Amino acid sequence: MSGETIENYGETALDAGRILKDVEKVVIKVGSAVLTDSHGLDRSIVYDLCSQMAALTRDGRQVIIVSSGAVSAGMGKMPDKASPRTVPEKQALAAIGQGLLMRIYEEAFESYDLKVAQVLLTRDGLVPRRRYVNAKNTIKTLMDWRVIPIINENDTVATEELQFTDNDALSGLVVNLAEADILVCLSDIDGLYDKDPRYYEDAVKIDVVERVDDKVLASAGDEPGRAGRGGMKSKLKTAHMVTSCGLPMVVAGGRTPKVLERLFAGESLGTFFLPGRHKKIYGRRPWIAFALERKGAVRIDPGAVTALIENGRSLLPVGVTEVSGQFEQGDCIVCKDMYGREVAIGLTNYSAEELRKITGCQSSDIGSLIDRDSLKEEVIHRDNMITLK
Repeated sequence: MSGETIENYGETALDAGRILKDVEKVVIKVGSAVLTDSHGLDRSIVYDLCSQMAALTRDGRQVIIVSSGAVSAGMGKMPDKASPRTVPEKQALAAIGQGLLMRIYEEAFESYDLKVAQVLLTRDGLVPRRRYVNAKNTIKTLMDWRVIPIINENDTVATEELQFTDNDALSGLVVNLAEADILVCLSDIDGLYDKDPRYYEDAVKIDVVERVDDKVLASAGDEPGRAGRGGMKSKLKTAHMVTSCGLPMVVAGGRTPKVLERLFAGESLGTFFLPGRHKKIYGRRPWIAFALERKGAVRIDPGAVTALIENGRSLLPVGVTEVSGQFEQGDCIVCKDMYGREVAIGLTNYSAEELRKITGCQSSDIGSLIDRDSLKEEVIHRDNMITLK
């Protein structure tokens, strides 16, 4: 059976080819299972992918790489430590392997007269807006200098609770940092299937996803690949965020022969996620969505959903029906509809305790229910919010 299209947005599959043709700046995420084998880093694969990326730069495109593989590279150098269980063990292996990973990238690109630079990021390091902007400026400067940034999570210092879920999540953030046109995730699986192809022979690959909704999210499991932390579900969560910012994403097999060259030549490979809106969004709102940890959630009524999604309004207390979690003023929280679907993410003007007092009330009544200065009429102002539909 041939591939399918999940039609739930209103674009057409033909837009995938047009979008790829117009791409000038691309973030390419390469998973550990693509770069490694049972002995550690697979140099032949790294060299082959770098050859394809060099070809993209010759065509006038800018390339930013989000690369996994440091822990696996360390395991290759320390075969007696091949089954790390604790965070310190994984961090130690990442410290051992990171230098080797960068050296191989550097050697691979050197033959094409291209320089590379290592950029290590952590989630908590990007939460302060100033650090986020600093990272953004560094990446921009490297690209202006025609240096390829190779970005990875700083595994050696990231604690378990502050880690990105995996480099899929990191790559979603980097798309915004680099103000890129597309995210290409190269994985050990060649796209999204209607069921797990590792267990079902009749699984059908989906060629185009026009909107990442609950139906799409339900089609993937949490089981990670051979060498990574993330599975297909983590890629779909990243696709949800990236496409919500008006950017497309592709998941394709990293070991598919000439995958990047064929993809940008217009061949239908992997699964293409069409952008969920017609205007790209960079800057503060994606920073809120990608970088900040979600501290809690509010359930909102249908009228509030319409106000946020269709009219671009702020969230008012009258539209809130339920508050969950413990959070403080200024924290990042999720807005969910009556069915539990995420519709927006933003910075709250009220703590969870305060918000429970004013749930469902008119903005004019806030002052009689909460005793503090600088009260806002909005729970979340539209400038501090990004919608997900």
